Amino acid sequence: MSDYARYFNGYPASVVAQALQLIADNKLSNYLVKKYPNAHTITTDKLLYNYATDLKKRYVKNAPPFGRAAFKKQGDMVTNALGTHTYRMQGKTRKHDLAINSDLLHAPEPLLKALVVHELAHFKEKDHNKGFYQLCCYMEPDYHQLELDLRLFCVSVAMGENPYR
Repeated sequence: MSDYARYFNGYPASVVAQALQLIADNKLSNYLVKKYPNAHTITTDKLLYNYATDLKKRYVKNAPPFGRAAFKKQGDMVTNALGTHTYRMQGKTRKHDLAINSDLLHAPEPLLKALVVHELAHFKEKDHNKGFYQLCCYMEPDYHQLELDLRLFCVSVAMGENPYR
């Protein structure tokens, strides 16, 4: 059980205890499905690109141009990353690229949105600072709860129990 505590680093002890109890009681899948009944329908890189581009146009219009978006296998969802944001130079233009862990191909849309919002926030804020989280909450007011639920989803996947497959 303590193996999963690392998924909740930085959270208050009471939140960690609740999350670990949910896991210990084998109620994690039920919690996720009750709260988020369906998986999203964004199943290709093109659809992910369109989804992320729409969010960027709506919330971070003045950020540098968007390059690519793709689902990629990225190893352990907490140790390696759920998503990554990189940029590259194309001529004189700096383009931002997103890579989202392919384990999120089978996840609820709000959790995918939380991750895309997180990566888009890096277009403006490189570090996880106060401004970064304010931007995340501007794009998704329920960001902090979704981030916690995303971590619970990660545990579910790590246990081999993705309820959306």
